[in-house]
Amino acid sequence: MDNEKIDRIINKHQGEASSLIQVLLEIQSEYHWLPREALDRVSLKLQVPLTRIRHIATFYKAFSLVPKGRHEIHICLGTACHVRGAPRVLDAVQQLTGLQPGETDLDFKFSLETVNCLGCCALGPVMEIDGKTHGKMSTAETSDVIKNYA
Repeated sequence: MDNEKIDRIINKHQGEASSLIQVLLEIQSEYHWLPREALDRVSLKLQVPLTRIRHIATFYKAFSLVPKGRHEIHICLGTACHVRGAPRVLDAVQQLTGLQPGETDLDFKFSLETVNCLGCCALGPVMEIDGKTHGKMSTAETSDVIKNYA
């Protein structure tokens, strides 16, 4: 972990404890998880108890206390996506990556998660990778999209 990088993120927010969530989001974006050393550094610099930081980091699903892959795959299983074939898209992603929802591969290339809604129901079934939405997915298209990130 790079303390200078963590300090830059904290200083960008003037070291304000009220910016804790934003600081954690930026660290999460940089490292793809929240390393313990980073949380210790944030606690020290923002003068926020580590227990409070851990509470926030475990409360919000956006945060992870375990390493994630460089490419985060989210498959929407909400009603609109489900009826349009999202379970088949999920099956295809699982076959291509060897991952089950909630898992990260050993190379830290991919993490797979299912979500209840990505907010673009008209595009279902939807797969999101690194924040980029891929709509109206078919199992055949799934393979092509995943290969672009491999």
